[in-house]
Amino acid sequence: MDAVWKYMSAPDNLIYLTPDSMNMQITNGNPEGVMYPGMVITYSLTPLFGIRVLWVTEIAHVEDGRYFVDEQRFGPFKFWHHKHFLEEKEGGVLMRDKVDYKLPFGFIGRLFGARIVRNKLKKIFEYRRLALEKIFPKA
Repeated sequence: MDAVWKYMSAPDNLIYLTPDSMNMQITNGNPEGVMYPGMVITYSLTPLFGIRVLWVTEIAHVEDGRYFVDEQRFGPFKFWHHKHFLEEKEGGVLMRDKVDYKLPFGFIGRLFGARIVRNKLKKIFEYRRLALEKIFPKA
């Protein structure tokens, strides 16, 4: 559990948990070490259609060894709140994510973007799951 928490709570590891096709870069210098409430992380990435966007998140809450929350301060969403839960289970660690978000552009954004964004997020989390299974293989 400690190794998984240490890996997940180091912001620079997000690059390794994001599909290469998104060209993610941490642009405010690679934040090293353990995250803390108030930490601001700035990313550059191409989430959809090869369009590069700037994304600024703040670590809003951290409960060491249990969960952390990142919230968008600037970026592609109207609202983004992502809670990362880690729980020790027999034989491993269960990681769950709860993401609440709103798309920009009101009704038009929901009409045209909801399915695209939902499917993209599913693919990102599946990529992340597979990457973590390689980094932390089951015993």
